[in-house]
Amino acid sequence: MDQALNYNYKVVKQFAIATVVWGIVGMLVGVIVAAQLAWPALNLDIPWLTYGRLRPLHTNAVIFAFGVSGLFATSYYVVQRTCQVRLFSDKLAAFTFWGWQAVILSAVITLPMGLTRGKEYAELEWPITILIAVVWVAYATVFFGTLITRKVKHIYVANWFFGGYILAVTLLHVVNGASLPVSAFKSYSAYAGVQDAMIQWWYGHNAVGFILTAGYLGMVYYFIPKQAERPVYSYRLSIVHFWALIFTYMWAGPHHLHYTALPDWTQSLGMVFSLILLAPSWGGMINGIMTLSGAWHKLRTDPILKFMIVSLSFYGMATFEGPMMSIKTVNSLSHYTDWGIAHVHGGALGWVGFITMGSIYYLLPRLSGQQKMWSTKLIDVHFWVATIGIVLYIAAMWIAGVMQGLMWRAVNPDGTLTYTFVEGVKATYPYYVVRVSGGLLYLTGMCLMGYNTYMTLRNRETAVARIPALATKHA
Repeated sequence: MDQALNYNYKVVKQFAIATVVWGIVGMLVGVIVAAQLAWPALNLDIPWLTYGRLRPLHTNAVIFAFGVSGLFATSYYVVQRTCQVRLFSDKLAAFTFWGWQAVILSAVITLPMGLTRGKEYAELEWPITILIAVVWVAYATVFFGTLITRKVKHIYVANWFFGGYILAVTLLHVVNGASLPVSAFKSYSAYAGVQDAMIQWWYGHNAVGFILTAGYLGMVYYFIPKQAERPVYSYRLSIVHFWALIFTYMWAGPHHLHYTALPDWTQSLGMVFSLILLAPSWGGMINGIMTLSGAWHKLRTDPILKFMIVSLSFYGMATFEGPMMSIKTVNSLSHYTDWGIAHVHGGALGWVGFITMGSIYYLLPRLSGQQKMWSTKLIDVHFWVATIGIVLYIAAMWIAGVMQGLMWRAVNPDGTLTYTFVEGVKATYPYYVVRVSGGLLYLTGMCLMGYNTYMTLRNRETAVARIPALATKHA
């Protein structure tokens, strides 16, 4: 059978499996570092296992290994189905898979060794940074090449979000990655001082904005309507959502640098745009949730839909909390505390994790020629175990964060500090233990997904799906 007549499901399946595998690995490392904060002796005095080396491994594994692998899988699937053509280049698509796995394995080796640029979400040293750029250009070529060769005139909105995230990440990565190599495994940033901090948080917050938000909204606008068997509630609102989000997010980064050497006007600009960001974010959340109009009964029996809709609830919560925390008076209490950790993980575990899991659960049976996953019951168990884990995690960190902020700023009548820093650490300890238990539950859910994935795909060939001969509308 002529390959050109079929969709390329092979690379989609490879990335879907990688998403599940790296999800287990990244979340396992997260549980280990959370446990080390409660019981520091767990690093066993081994340099490669210390918190300072494993923590960046955790963030890179969850964001770039689990998260971006999920974005590769879903964007490759969606762009083919909505354009009704095969991927632009099978060889380039295969290169993006193996190249991205090489990036991840390089991170797994170098970060525990202490080889790092020391920049949040951009720790990987210059040779790996160059490899990321090469793989990303190949990714952009495959994605936009497929769009250009489409049979359908219309570009479905999910592809707007996927395309926007791919272009923005290219810009962010190249600018923030500029550095001066001084050896094979060491480089220094091309920027210095407060300029370096500004560039870093322009990158850091927009990595959140374009990878961890725009990319996953591409999943929302394709997979929720598909799973609910309902059209998007408002297609016009989805386009407004796209342009408002894309414009506003780029300016929000300075809110990470309140009360620093960054000029005050820049801090205020970041705060204002963060507050504006609430509008498009909630518009998108409402659009996704209202897509279930007339189909709410499906939530009783469809755990995949539960993952997708609850992810939007966490998206709404995180995009309310973020602008609130960007207000300078609130930030003076929340900054440097575990409230920030609660905010990040509400978004990462609830929003990013759940929409990715729901989308991969949707994909796996279709990639292996089956009607459904091996066990629907196991998906339901995964949903409830993970949800309880998230609630324990973020509730513990909210309480710990507010408590830390209040203890650090408490002063006696004579102006001396009421509490020492160590007293704050001691008071936080029980909440760190609760966080470990929440993380363990979330990891358990991911392991259940891994088992369900194995049982669904074992002894199954990759499905063959023919491209329609005459394309009249999106898939």
